[in-house]
Amino acid sequence: MLDAAYPTVVGGPPRPSVIRTPGLLVLPEGMERYQVPGAGAIFINIEAGDTVTIRDIEGGQACELVAIDTAGKSDASILGTKANADAAGLKALLLQDNESLCAFRKGLERRKIDLAKVEAVRLFGSSNIPGTEETFTVGREGSLVVAAPGGPMAVDSHDTATPLLVLVQRARIRPTSKSELPEPLADPVLDLRVKSATARSYFVKAGDFIQIIDVDGRQCTDFQCFSARKLDKGKDHPLDVTTTRTLMGTSYPMPGLHSKYYDQDFEPLVEVVQDTCGRHDAFALACAAKYYDDIGYPGHINCSENFNNALADTGVNPRAGWMAINFFFNTGIDAHGVMFSDEPWTRPGDYVLLRALTDIVCVSSACPDDTSPANGWNPTDIHVRTYSGEQKFSRAIATRTTPDAEPKMTRETAFHSSFAKHTRDFVEYRGYWLANSFAKDGLLEEYWACREKAVVMDLSPLRKFEITGPDSEALLQYTLTRDIKKLGVGQVVYTAMCYEHGGMIDDGTLLRLGKDNFRWVGGDDYSGIWLREVAEKLDLKVLVRSSTDQMHNIAVQGPRSRDILKEVIWTSPAQPSIAELEWFRFAVARIGDAQGAPVVISRTGYTGELGYEIWCHPRDAEKVFDAVWAAGQPHGLKPMGLQALDMVRIEAGLIFAGYDFSDQTDPFEAGIGFTVPLKTKTDDFIGRDALIRRKEHPSCKLVGLDIDANVAVGHGDCVHVGRAQIGEITSSMRSPVLGKNIALARLDVTHADIGTEVEIGKLDGQQKRLPARVVPFAHYDPQKTRPRS
Repeated sequence: MLDAAYPTVVGGPPRPSVIRTPGLLVLPEGMERYQVPGAGAIFINIEAGDTVTIRDIEGGQACELVAIDTAGKSDASILGTKANADAAGLKALLLQDNESLCAFRKGLERRKIDLAKVEAVRLFGSSNIPGTEETFTVGREGSLVVAAPGGPMAVDSHDTATPLLVLVQRARIRPTSKSELPEPLADPVLDLRVKSATARSYFVKAGDFIQIIDVDGRQCTDFQCFSARKLDKGKDHPLDVTTTRTLMGTSYPMPGLHSKYYDQDFEPLVEVVQDTCGRHDAFALACAAKYYDDIGYPGHINCSENFNNALADTGVNPRAGWMAINFFFNTGIDAHGVMFSDEPWTRPGDYVLLRALTDIVCVSSACPDDTSPANGWNPTDIHVRTYSGEQKFSRAIATRTTPDAEPKMTRETAFHSSFAKHTRDFVEYRGYWLANSFAKDGLLEEYWACREKAVVMDLSPLRKFEITGPDSEALLQYTLTRDIKKLGVGQVVYTAMCYEHGGMIDDGTLLRLGKDNFRWVGGDDYSGIWLREVAEKLDLKVLVRSSTDQMHNIAVQGPRSRDILKEVIWTSPAQPSIAELEWFRFAVARIGDAQGAPVVISRTGYTGELGYEIWCHPRDAEKVFDAVWAAGQPHGLKPMGLQALDMVRIEAGLIFAGYDFSDQTDPFEAGIGFTVPLKTKTDDFIGRDALIRRKEHPSCKLVGLDIDANVAVGHGDCVHVGRAQIGEITSSMRSPVLGKNIALARLDVTHADIGTEVEIGKLDGQQKRLPARVVPFAHYDPQKTRPRS
């Protein structure tokens, strides 16, 4: 026994898990991070010894700093410097009707600051490069206003307003586990802290708002409420998530049309107005004693018992386990029907904002679960604020361009009020509310108007970036698949943007406004961020600045679009007229006459029809829409929403991100191989070598399918030959003009030839099959004769 060999072991202590959490930005101890939106301003409380660094993220953005002492007077010496400006940029911002500055205005009121008397420290200018920064040391306590001023951008220029980054290194280190509460959305009626592992009840009047805040991030909270009127009658009917899911048709309500929570009597109790997280649970009960007993933690404190205690004096009967909406609880159902959970998506300060639809008694918990990832293994506090129903809060969902970016709330485009005259059906699309359909005409009427007459639609969420500087062409030649050297001033080109492995980042159009002046129009904010990262890595002399908020746009599409716009658009002799404007060209123009609202008009679109896009500053949107609408009525012009747009683009074989392509799809597999001129573009570009390999050895291909069944087919449905799956549906529709169901599908090249018979799997893919065959791509006008006409 003594001679027996011992097992070989790996020496040393265990290694910790390597987990990256870019969503929870890890900063050095005592450092805080703030972002000032372009054409925006923020307040920061400062103390003696703090250091403040201001960084121009995108380059070319001015900054104004106003230091305020505790008496409410501006004094630049707080920052150890002297004022050099009168804060004209900040004052101009506050004259604008900008909802995002509402909280800032209220901050001025609370601090009793008179802007007429303030002086500013002005930093930076149009020539500074991305990443330029300046640092100040705070001499005494006060407040700091940081503004990123900017006026309206001319449609043919690039003077957009872009964000600033502020880093504050605190001299006095605050407790590391506690985050500062965000500024109130308005003056609170109730300010209530729900301590970790507890619950509290509270009363809310009909019409008032309830903000439920995750203070430190990664913490979930059960919420329940009751009609106060029913409680007075002895009926304790709580919010019922099963009833709510059935009536709303979603896993849980979100801001928009399907936003209400109901009780078992079908009475709406609350509606969701804003949500910065977007991930909740409406299936499981609030944690209860039995749950902990069954996993080996008898006696563990739980939300159900905390609810019972908090509601003891309200006339609500106790329950062993409470049905609730568990805000921020990250759950899902896997392919095998098993429910799972993981850490919440929330960051510090994330919240949901509800509106009471009747007088209600509410209860909120700070979940005590420390036995699972449900609270990031570390239960913390929840905070509740209520606000008067007289306040106005827009419906909004938060989006982030990158995991560590500041959230942006859903906004209305500059054309929203014009389209809202015709519909209430708006859906969230890439951070904006866009019209989904128009009930007066109906989906098919919108469709046929596009195919036979003309439509107008709002496409303002398209992301725009101004790319300027002596190396702008070099950057775009290296990052886009098209040969940008061949693009002349006044021309537009459709192109792909790829990673090194050939997978697509985005597709979009590029406008050339001058020798060193370009405008990129794509679907994703990250495309601009990526361009900036490449430029910085290569030390190119170029600015890539976001201009989405400065450039909103409508599309006028259909056979009669040219006739309509001939009556609306004025161009100078140096620019092509509407009659002269060719496909994939643009002109700088005005509405009506030489004194009208300035616009850029391009002969481009996403419908497969003759069409144009009109780009303008948001301040001119109403004038632009009204002129187009008035001129279009004799021609049968109708508004068109996203549902009808999806129909016409599928027929025309126009691809959509997340459906027909992703970062795992190259342009050849996405059906846009024509955007990759490998044999004629003589300059290198990112992804070129990978694209050569992938073109020479293709694995799959985007094809059209005709479906021999009147059964709906959906994105992700499997496509089979026999038992084997050989692809999947990317987009599908019932085509009115063709009179049949059609689809776009990505198939293995072995089965992608025209005429190949395949089957689309429904149910589990095997029990129900729909016969289909591969047909030429695109289904509608494959030679593009209509948009060229």
